[in-house]
Amino acid sequence: MANQHRQLTRRAPAKINLFLHIIGRRPDGYHNLQTVFQFLDRCDILHFTRKPENDITLSSALPGVADSDNLIMKAAKLLKTSTNCPLGADIRLEKNIPMGSGLGGGSSDAATTLLALNELWDLQLPTAALMPLGRKLGADVGIFLYQKTAFAEGIGDELTAIDTPMPWYVILVPSVHVSTPAMYAHPSLKRDTAPITAADYLKGVPCHNDFSPLVCQEYPLIKEALSWLSQFGPARLTGSGAGLFLPCKSEAQAIDIVGQIPTGMIGFAAKGQNQAPF
Repeated sequence: MANQHRQLTRRAPAKINLFLHIIGRRPDGYHNLQTVFQFLDRCDILHFTRKPENDITLSSALPGVADSDNLIMKAAKLLKTSTNCPLGADIRLEKNIPMGSGLGGGSSDAATTLLALNELWDLQLPTAALMPLGRKLGADVGIFLYQKTAFAEGIGDELTAIDTPMPWYVILVPSVHVSTPAMYAHPSLKRDTAPITAADYLKGVPCHNDFSPLVCQEYPLIKEALSWLSQFGPARLTGSGAGLFLPCKSEAQAIDIVGQIPTGMIGFAAKGQNQAPF
């Protein structure tokens, strides 16, 4: 096979949830929700090298995450077994999206792995064929395969492309890890927000994050961080946390606020994107 050790480098963008409504609990234990996913120009970087050998290696493991639990490895192995591909790959990750932040880093890495290896292994699967694989890996993987800002419904995998403003954001990540399964299972989670439509959202119907009161109740550091960031404008929680975001009028304003972030919290300025920067 020509060019057996071909290489690809791809960016795996972060995302934020511009709002997150929980519509109700499903019989399968999942929840029906509505949200808008928007990408950020903050990205993990993944380097892929095709190997003729029939194995997959990850040369930059994440601290505290076994390879068997790593979504990159899970995605690569799932694609390989589902297509009976005889090739292998070495994958190297440069991690720039904070883990456990609600910014979708793991899901984005998984989707980027599916897209890159589909190309690297010459599988030529259409995105529609990758979507069911993404669903097996996690509810948020689909948006990163879709690659466009979207109004999402169902478990977050029924996607309608929309265009939204693309401001600069301050992203603030308190040093706590929020368990998404625990938050979804929490008896105090509000699960009966009335459904809206994508058109409603674009018209400016008020929206919120149903996790925000609960997460602030359970994690005082997040409540404190949200209070701090809110002095500069309408700060919000992304996903089930711990990440927070604040739209800004300019890059300069975002950078200025980042420079004031209290000790013990990490943060960065990022530009909203309506097209995933893969």
